[in-house]
Amino acid sequence: MGRNHLRALGGSAEVEVAAIAEPSEATRRSLGPTVATVHEDLDAMLESGRLDAVLVCVPSDLHLETVKRLLAAGMPTLCEKPVGITASQAREAAALVTSAGLPFQVGFWRRFVPMLKRLRERIVRGELGEIYMVANYQWDAEPPGANFRAHSGGIFVDMGVHEFDQTRWLVEQEFGAISSLASGVAAEPWPGDPESAHAIAALSGGTTAVVSLGRRFPLGDVCKVEVFGTRDAEECKFLWPPTADDTFFGALRLQAESFARHVRGGPLEGASAHDAAAALDAAERAAAQTVTA
Repeated sequence: MGRNHLRALGGSAEVEVAAIAEPSEATRRSLGPTVATVHEDLDAMLESGRLDAVLVCVPSDLHLETVKRLLAAGMPTLCEKPVGITASQAREAAALVTSAGLPFQVGFWRRFVPMLKRLRERIVRGELGEIYMVANYQWDAEPPGANFRAHSGGIFVDMGVHEFDQTRWLVEQEFGAISSLASGVAAEPWPGDPESAHAIAALSGGTTAVVSLGRRFPLGDVCKVEVFGTRDAEECKFLWPPTADDTFFGALRLQAESFARHVRGGPLEGASAHDAAAALDAAERAAAQTVTA
C-alpha cells in the first residue's frame, strides 16, 4: 500500500511526500529515485522534521503501535485501514486520538470514489426510497502473499472491513446480527483464512446487508455494490476493468488531499477511528460466526 500511495500522490498539487520510513534495506533500494528522503525507521524520520502529517502504511497488526508513536510525537495521522486487526485496538486508537486532540483519519478510500458519493447522495435524497438491501462484492485477482496474510487478520478483517464501512456510510445504519458462510473451495488452502467468504446481516434501520468476498477473479480486482429500494435500485460497478486503476489511485489521491485540508482546519470528510472500530466489530462478529460449506 505504501507504493500505491506513492503512485497516487505523484500527481497531487496539494500533497508532497517529503520523507519515507522503511526499515527493510532491500525495500529501500527498490524504491529507486525519489524526491523524498528515505529513513531507516520511524524515529529517524520524525527527528528529521519537515513533516506536517504522516501516512501510515505498515502491516495491519502494527497499526496501533505506530499510531501511538505518532500521536505521542504530536503528528496528525492518516492511517491505512483498519487501524489494527481487532475492534479493541481501533477503540484504543480512537480514545488516544480524542485525548491528543490531533487530526486523524482512516484510509477507507471508498468514501472518495465519485460514483459511490453520487450513490450515497441519491440514497440521502430518498430517490431510492426505503432501502431493502445493500449487497457488496469485493473480489481480488489473486490471493496476497503469505507474509501479508500472516499479518492481515483474515479475509473479513483484511477485505471485509471495506464493505462494512461502505455499508454504514451509504445507508447510515449500524450492523446488528450477522451470519457468515465460507466457501469450501480453495486452490491454496490457508488455515483459518478462507479464499472466499460471505456474510448476511441485519441493519439498525431494517435494511439487510450482504457482503461477498473472494480472492480469485479472472477480470482482476473488482468491487461493486447493489442497492435495492422501494422506489428504485442501482448497481454500481465502481472498481471494474478497464477503469479500475484510475478509480483506485484517484480515490487514494482525493483521500490524502482531503486529509491535508483537515490538517489545515477543514472538516473531516473521511472515516474516523470510531468508524474503523465499528467496521472491525462487524468483521470480528462475521469471522466468529463463519461456518464452512
